[in-house]
Amino acid sequence: MGEGGLRGLLAAVSVAGLAVSLYLTWVYAAGAAPVCAGDGQGCETVQSSPYSSLLGVPITALGLLGYAGLLVSAAFRGFIVALSGLFLALLGTLFSGYLTWLELFVIEAICQWCVASAVLMVAALALTALRLRYS
Repeated sequence: MGEGGLRGLLAAVSVAGLAVSLYLTWVYAAGAAPVCAGDGQGCETVQSSPYSSLLGVPITALGLLGYAGLLVSAAFRGFIVALSGLFLALLGTLFSGYLTWLELFVIEAICQWCVASAVLMVAALALTALRLRYS
């Protein structure tokens, strides 16, 4: 698969991440409970925890910015753009890892949407790393 295919996959992963982050941002702003499989207690516990925002900004809004940046990086060619995408995906993956650690060991609840976002960010990291090889 060449750079064009990797950019297309990165765009698809970014759009999926945008959809997840947009939904969770809407849930946060509306004060609603997220729709989750099973009883959904984990999602609600994580969403209502003090870790759901950073300096008054919902964590999900930060996800929106991250996935939007990845989508922009997928739209353009070039080494600097690919390197920027890799940096953004690495930052997002590290932050997702920190949030997953919080879920497991501090909040003691798992949000299915947050796990989906973390998986998408790891996929974005892999795609941006492969893409850098072709730039």
